[in-house]
Amino acid sequence: MRQAWRVADVRAAERSLMATLPEGTLMQRAAAGLARRCALLLSEGNGGAGVYGARVVLLVGSGDNGGDTLYAGAALARRGAQVCALLMRPDRVHLDGLRALRAAGGGTTSGLPEQADLVVDGIVGIGASGGLRPPAAAVVARLGDLRGRSGARAVVVAVDVPSGVAVDTGDVPGAAVTADVTVTFGCLKPAHVVGPAAVRCGQVELVDIGLGPALRADPAVSVPDAADIADWWPHPGPASDKYTRGVLGVATGSAQYPGAALLSVSGALAGPTGMIRYAGSAHAEVVRAHPSVVVAPRVADAGRVQAWVCGSGLGTDDEARTALRSVLATSLPVVLDADALTLLINGQHAEDLRRDAPLVITPHDGEFRRLAGEAPDPDRVGAALKLASWMRAVVLLKGDRTIVATPSGEVWANPTGTSALATAGSGDVLAGLLGSLLAGGLPPERAAVMAAYAHGLAGRRAAEEGPVTSPDIAAALRATVRDLR
Repeated sequence: MRQAWRVADVRAAERSLMATLPEGTLMQRAAAGLARRCALLLSEGNGGAGVYGARVVLLVGSGDNGGDTLYAGAALARRGAQVCALLMRPDRVHLDGLRALRAAGGGTTSGLPEQADLVVDGIVGIGASGGLRPPAAAVVARLGDLRGRSGARAVVVAVDVPSGVAVDTGDVPGAAVTADVTVTFGCLKPAHVVGPAAVRCGQVELVDIGLGPALRADPAVSVPDAADIADWWPHPGPASDKYTRGVLGVATGSAQYPGAALLSVSGALAGPTGMIRYAGSAHAEVVRAHPSVVVAPRVADAGRVQAWVCGSGLGTDDEARTALRSVLATSLPVVLDADALTLLINGQHAEDLRRDAPLVITPHDGEFRRLAGEAPDPDRVGAALKLASWMRAVVLLKGDRTIVATPSGEVWANPTGTSALATAGSGDVLAGLLGSLLAGGLPPERAAVMAAYAHGLAGRRAAEEGPVTSPDIAAALRATVRDLR
């Protein structure tokens, strides 16, 4: 499990650690790690030409971020690289770092050169706010034109975070750097894992500077990995039967949208439950496609289950309202998706939501806006937390970096998202899998994190075969779960 901390908590940890170390130690550790990664990139790229003779451009701002960049440039210059620094604020440059660069044979430049193998973005660090100012933005806009010795585009390495991104929210409020690699120090920050900033980071490499023990605040965001998902996934034992593995009730689809029922059931079948009961007007289509599913025309007739998923393709008529009320009237964990969320918007179901059992909602941005009265951007983590607290529900906010937030203030960011999932019915599959995990006995927040993770991997697997549809995602889930386990 990886974790990310907000700027204020990072700064507090840095102050605590620096009080125990000789002056400048943290900067030297950061610069050494940055230089090491830059050297590896130069050795891997440009036909393996290596560091010697490589053209390296440093984009240097003020403060410690610029100092890290200058010291790293000095280390590369000592290994034979041709290093020049473009100083964004010559009057506020880190003087010791600049002296080190010059002593190592590097220099400064008044403008962006015509060629470069590597560009190091040290314009602004984690303390900055807002997009890049016009002079820096103009330089950054030209980075894509730089070519190296082999004719390849110059590799861009960001120092700590790409300049111009909002570190605590992952927003990109204006002009910003798009990095191939981001070398960050001490710990991850939210911009590395959430929002459009995460895409700007490229590959993120964490350099250990000894900060870990000084981080005393709770992380802002956690990021699961495959080992976490595998560890949490339920495994049937010798004494398991279809009931002890969990029974899921599915109230989705309608005469108008029978496909939603089929897709949500398909997602559920890839999960850990031993039995699925479908209740709704698409029951004939469901049992024809999935003979193992027990079907009924109404929720009231479904029989005993251990969790419900409700809403995908349900419609918004009186029949749909009855189904939603019936599901919410139970004392069971419930997943609400799509049309169920639409039915909540006018407040008619406010009383139904006053329940003690776990509730998970799965809005996309449009549904979130209608539920919360405002868009989730620019602070998707903060917005998801606010809605989770207000609704007393786990919120799975869909997106490229899906956010899972709880009423108690915990947040996870899913790392497996892909644009392949942006296809009709993809969310129906996700809701079914999530419901199956809930019925299998998982806590709602873990079920949401696990479902988003596996769903993202299934989207990637399906994309390997060509254009992706939601049935492709459902079909890929089985192999995805097999590999995760």
